[in-house]
Amino acid sequence: MSKNLRIAAACLALAAVTPAAAADPITVPISSLAELPISDTDANGWDGFYAGIYSGVQDSTAGGTQFGIGVNAGVEVQFDFYLIGTEVAVQGLSDDGAGETVYGQILGRAGLVVSDDVAVYAAGGYGIDLGPPDEQDILAGGGIELSLTDSVSVRAQYLRSFPTVGDNPKNQFTVGATYSF
Repeated sequence: MSKNLRIAAACLALAAVTPAAAADPITVPISSLAELPISDTDANGWDGFYAGIYSGVQDSTAGGTQFGIGVNAGVEVQFDFYLIGTEVAVQGLSDDGAGETVYGQILGRAGLVVSDDVAVYAAGGYGIDLGPPDEQDILAGGGIELSLTDSVSVRAQYLRSFPTVGDNPKNQFTVGATYSF
């Protein structure tokens, strides 16, 4: 009986230490870059200077609906999948009732590169009506940009203006194309 007791004790001791020997860390990847919905590559050349043209519609209570065409220039920098930049734009606006005016704006842009060819961004800055009436605005909005080639992209943007001088809030919708240098 003591022999059976010794065998049982040995089996119990062996069973107690066996899980410790098999406790090697199990490495299972929980995510990979291929699974993330964002892009960290710079395939389309988001970094650098750009210039472009755009057309748009600006709607306000005092000015009504105005149509325009403009030019813009800026610089963007990509950090991983983050995109930041700044832009200067000037557009001529005209309609049948309010006449013609020139509107200038300085914007900061920050966004995400969601794929090699698509970026979404928020924009904010300062706008000024360079003709009559004297109006100055804080601008806030956003947009989406699609890269067609390494140098050419198209975009759509919405900006809402909050007047600091004058009392004429505006909604601005633009579509345009840019060339990156």
